[in-house]
Order: sequence, then structure tokens, then C-alpha cells
Amino acid sequence: MVKTVDAVMIGRAGVDLYGEQIGGRLEDMGSFAKYIGGSPTNTAIGAARLGLNTALITRVGNDAMGRFIREELQREGVSTTAVRTDPDRLTALVLLGIRDQVSFPLIFYRENCADMAISVDDIDEALIASARAVVTSGTHFSTPGTKAASLRALELAAKHDAARIIDLDYRPVLWGLADKGDGETRFVSSQSVTSHLQEVLSHMDVVVGTEEEIHIAGGSTDTLEALRAIRAVSQATFVVKLGAQGCVVIEGAVPERLEQGLIVEGFPIEVFNVLGAGDAFMGGLLHGYLRGKDWHTACRYANACGAFAVSRHACAPSYPSEEEMQTFIAHGSDHFRLREDEALNQLHWSTTRQGELPEVLAFAFDHRSQLEALCDDPAKIGDFKRLCAEVTAEAVAHHPDQQLGALCDHRLGQEALFDMAEGGLWLAAPIELPGSRPLRFEGGPSLAGTLRAWPKGQVVKCLCYTHPDDGDAMWQEQRATLLELFTATRELGLELLLEFIPPADMPKDTTTLARSMTQAYEAGIFPDWWKLPAPEADNWEAEWDAWNKVIETHDPHCRGVLLLGLAAPRADVRASIARASEQPLCKGFAVGRTIFGEAAEAWFAGRVDDAGAKALMSAALDDLIAAWSAS
Repeated sequence: MVKTVDAVMIGRAGVDLYGEQIGGRLEDMGSFAKYIGGSPTNTAIGAARLGLNTALITRVGNDAMGRFIREELQREGVSTTAVRTDPDRLTALVLLGIRDQVSFPLIFYRENCADMAISVDDIDEALIASARAVVTSGTHFSTPGTKAASLRALELAAKHDAARIIDLDYRPVLWGLADKGDGETRFVSSQSVTSHLQEVLSHMDVVVGTEEEIHIAGGSTDTLEALRAIRAVSQATFVVKLGAQGCVVIEGAVPERLEQGLIVEGFPIEVFNVLGAGDAFMGGLLHGYLRGKDWHTACRYANACGAFAVSRHACAPSYPSEEEMQTFIAHGSDHFRLREDEALNQLHWSTTRQGELPEVLAFAFDHRSQLEALCDDPAKIGDFKRLCAEVTAEAVAHHPDQQLGALCDHRLGQEALFDMAEGGLWLAAPIELPGSRPLRFEGGPSLAGTLRAWPKGQVVKCLCYTHPDDGDAMWQEQRATLLELFTATRELGLELLLEFIPPADMPKDTTTLARSMTQAYEAGIFPDWWKLPAPEADNWEAEWDAWNKVIETHDPHCRGVLLLGLAAPRADVRASIARASEQPLCKGFAVGRTIFGEAAEAWFAGRVDDAGAKALMSAALDDLIAAWSAS
């Protein structure tokens, strides 16, 4: 059978709730960030980010956390065909914190959880047959049902010539050897656990673990003695993780001294958070191993991935892309605190950003001042925006093969945003105070506090009236404000769309916007999206060339450019869209008044009812979508 999957992982899948305050007890945590978790799940994501085709065999609950895990895996490119939904059990949760460089408190909420109900029936022979490797987890040999499922997967791996790999993944609390609230303890001696593990190690081609995990598998706290005990039952290659020192590979007989094995040194960086580092290590190791690299190269990859994990908050979200990993291996970093390397942080963000978006065709009705000029009743404006949301949602049914979106504000359009929250739309909302120059933000006095309340999937849009020939005082003030916004969005994991428009009273040529964009990049501001006014018909190629050059020079991973309409006649916008569709960096449009202008004036004046307003807007939106599709 053709091997279409690089690695199938089996085991834990849960949600990590990470304390956001550093240096305190879990008792002192005031807020938690939600991430996907579980050792095999983390590894599947880590390997996928490096370019491997991975799949996960696990169970999740029929609950919001289970759906979150499934959706995160899909966004990361991990196959979920073997992720079962368990109707009788909840998804596992873990509370974690960073106390100091050696203390990382955690509590596992895994009583009768979904992933510990994996059974033999969950093991799909066709999936195993398609895989080059099957990766098991020590935890899932701790109960009869999960052990039987894991052994069945290993049996099928041998039948179909797939490598069999185990991450010993020893957590004493998950074997009932520590207090239920003590997830931090890494080692408790147990002859029962040793016997359980040695029973399965004979099936393995590769055994990976920390020294403590080797100790439990070998039944001795002397690492070499433990390795010899494992060698007595297994001919696997051993990869022993040595923390900051790197790792050692042992093939064949166990040497007299650990240093006589293949030592692959680690990277000299600050250890900030060890949680999840082993899973990142495994992802890097698999990437090298399954791509036919020698053990030194595979372990170099593994150590680099582990370095990123220990330097950042969270587990899977901290893991690198292949480009990020290779850049770090080739050039290193000037920062002992790796998380402070802004160039690597930018590369990490832009190359691990979730979801491919080849196009976005958005209806923009985030306008506030323009609608307030038509009506002084916020509730009525909100009702109109809900009509706009209905138009957008109905357009999804008419254009199922295209990614539609909407721009809507939180102040007047909150109900419309609620309406669109589950419609599969690309959604963005504005943060700027309408018409402000210099730029000011709408919302409370704290920008980060305002944005913290936004859903994670919502893009932050900011319109800035800027010109490259602005006076120094104006640019410095706007630069500081934009940098504050950029920093806040990155810290909160929100994408940023920058809309640059030159002030109407200042001259504009084909280089004006490109020079403003360059100023932003040189200030350290890297938007995920640009929203720009369509170039003039007689200069469009020159202006697009200028935009392309700026983006390709400063951020080749930018998602792209969306065209705005500036209330231009529909025929003009159609023509602009047709021209822009030839540009690889143009991903679509975000047009507002060209779509809703006529309908808004008539609806607020009472000349048309809801259905009439929606009909006008639907016709305009469909017309622009058709213009994009035709081109």
C-alpha cells in the first residue's frame, strides 16, 4: 500500500488552561489561556508544522472543548479521520502554570475522560497501513482498554511495515502513583509500571524518553543500568533526552558511559517553560527520522524544536515551522531569552498562522460616522447592520465555494457580530476612532483590555489616515499608536488588518501608499493583511508593482491585500476588482458603501422595507463577487 501518512499518533488529547501570570502559584492565577494539549496531540501538531503528514487516533467529548480540539487539529493540518467523539465522556482538561525555572504546577482533570476510552475498535487498519510510523504514548498502556488499543496499532504497524515508536511520557499521577492534584511530580518508582512498559518495549523500533522515563522503563535510577535492562527486552534505538545538554542516541549495546553514545548538544538558551518541550522534541525527531536524515541531524532538529518550546508560553502553539527551525539552526539567535528575538517571533507568527486563505470577499459595514449621519438612533443603526449580516450569511449559500467575510463594528454592530459568529465567515472589526488623525482607538482606556474581550478568530482592522510626507511629529505619534496596536494584537493572538488611506488634502502618486507601508514595516509593524484603495485606472500596474515590492521585501508571508471601495460607483469597483485579480498578492475585497449606500439611504428614510434593502445589497454584493470570480 502507498504510504500517504508519515506518522499516526495514539493517545492523549485535551485542553491546556495555562495560567497567564508568571511566578505565582496556581492558587494565585487570575486568568488562563486556552490551548490544545496532550502529548501525542502536541507531537502531531509539531510534526505537521514541520511538513509531515500526521494523523491522530484519540477520542474527544461531545462538548465545546472536544470541538475546539478537532477544529485546531484541522487548522494545523493534522488528519482527524480517526478522532472519535465519545458521547458519554468529557474532554480532558489540564491546569498549568509557570512558577519558576524548576517548578511548573499542573493539575490533570482526566477522571473517566474521553481519550482514556480509546478501544481496539478505534484502530483503523487502513490508516495504519497508510502510515510510515506509528507513535504510541506510555500513558495509554496504563489501563487495559487503552493498552489493548495501542497493542493492536503496533500489531498492525508490524504487519504493514510501519516503524513503531514510543514516547515513554511518564506522569506518575496518570498511573495513580501521586496525589490527584500533583501533576508536577515526574518520577515515582513502581515495579508495576516498569513491568507494564517492558512488556511493550519489545515491539518498538525507537524508544524516546527523559532520564526519569528511562529509569521507570528500566526499573533503576541508574540511567545506564536502566538502559541495559531495556536492551534486554528491546532492540530498539534509544533516544535519551538530557534537557539543556541535548540528547544521546544509543544503537546496539549500551556503552560503559553515556558519553560514548551519539551525543547531540542542545542550544544555549534560557529555560522558561519545560511543559510540552518533549513533545516538540519528538516532532523534530520524527521530521528527521521519517525524512531519511541521520540520527545526528534528526536530533539536531529535535533539540531545536525543544529549544523553541522551553523558551515560550504554551505547548503546541510555541512549536516552530520548518522555515523557523531551519533559520534558527543555520543562524542561531543573539537572544538568550529566545522569546525576545523579534525576527524569530515574526517568522514564527507568519509561518504558523492557522488556515490558508486564498481569497476573502468581504462586505464591509463597520461604518459608524457615515451611518450616524443618516440616523441618530444607535438601536436603529444596529438593526440595519443586522440586515447587512443577513445579506452576508445568505450570500454564503449562493457562493459555497468562496470564502466570504464581513467587517462589522462592536459599538453599533455587536448584535450583527453575534449573528455571524458561527457562519463560517471571515470576520473583522474596527478598533480606530472614526476619522481620527492622529490615530486614536475606540473602546475603553486600555487597548489590550478592549481587545482581550474579542473572539480569537476575529481580525482587528485599523484605518489610519497617513502620508509618507507627514511631519515628523505626526508620524512619530501615529507610529507609536500603531506599534501599540501591533504589540497588543500579537500578545493576544489576533490578526491585524491595516487600512492605509492618504489624507484627501495631500498629494498622492503611485508611490505614496508604498512609502507609507515601508514606514510601517521599518517601525516593526507587520500586519497580517493590508486593506488599500484601488489604484487609479491609468496607473494601476505601477502602483501594484510598488505594493508588491514592499510586501515581498519586508514580509513575504503577509496574507495579502484586500481592496476597498471608498464609495465609488459599482462599475468602477467592478473594474478595479477585475484588474486586481491579476495580482497574486490581491486576495479579494472588503467593500462597504458601494454595496450598502443606496439601501441605507432608502431604508433610514423609510422608502424601502427590510426586504427591499436586503435585495438592493444582495444584488450589489453578488455583482462584485461575480466580478472577482469572472476574472
